[in-house]
Amino acid sequence: MKTLMSTEEISRGLKHYRRIAKQDVLRAPETPNPDAFRVHAESRREIYSALSDCAAAGSSEDVINRALDYYRQLPFVTGTKEGEFPEIKGKENALENFFLMIGLDPKVRREARKDRKSLQDFLTGK
Repeated sequence: MKTLMSTEEISRGLKHYRRIAKQDVLRAPETPNPDAFRVHAESRREIYSALSDCAAAGSSEDVINRALDYYRQLPFVTGTKEGEFPEIKGKENALENFFLMIGLDPKVRREARKDRKSLQDFLTGK
């Protein structure tokens, strides 16, 4: 998989996203659903931190492959009520932000998306 970004550029972008997520954690009490908002922001920060660690130790391709692996592990939560599954939704949002940042071919993301489990299968361990 070819990327036009160096690990240094990826690290800078992820640092920017982590700052936004931190600001969201701090402003969570001001939102209509503070707990869900906070968990969503914290899970985004968690993904950005994990990808930053990967960028510090590996290549751009390593970071992209790690992000795609994380994405494949997430269950589908599309269509669930607002405020439900904020951790999963936050991780999904973070990964999709990352894919946009690096200019990942949408076809690659769609292929990874096909590997994701349904929420029911995820919850029952299938």
